[in-house]
Amino acid sequence: MTLITFSHIGLNCIDLDITERFYQKHFGFKRSRVISIGDRILIFLTNGNIHLELFQSDDSSISPDKKDGQTNVGFRHIAFQVDDIDAKLNLMGDNAEITLGPADLNDHIKDWKVVWIKDPDGRIVEISQGYTDED
Repeated sequence: MTLITFSHIGLNCIDLDITERFYQKHFGFKRSRVISIGDRILIFLTNGNIHLELFQSDDSSISPDKKDGQTNVGFRHIAFQVDDIDAKLNLMGDNAEITLGPADLNDHIKDWKVVWIKDPDGRIVEISQGYTDED
């Protein structure tokens, strides 16, 4: 069997600089590479073994979304786990545009808490605290 590891998530962005700064400031990403393709650039961001690839979007419109992410074909949301959701939201300040939550999901998983926010392009980002896998 061939070894498979996760590579990256590619994001189409209205403004590359604003999106890059959002993920750097609030989720610890660092620029790892920039590639020029014709008159466009692709920006690669890295945080440990998590990688994002930022593309300039050809379309500046944002489709209507559900509060926890799109239900059409594509990805629903990006999720990050933190130690303390309330502290993270406080650090993010006005950049934490909450769409849903914080929600206490302790009935499903002990100590699980989740909040959904929008990134600068309107994509949903889930911030989770306390999630654990089943044994």
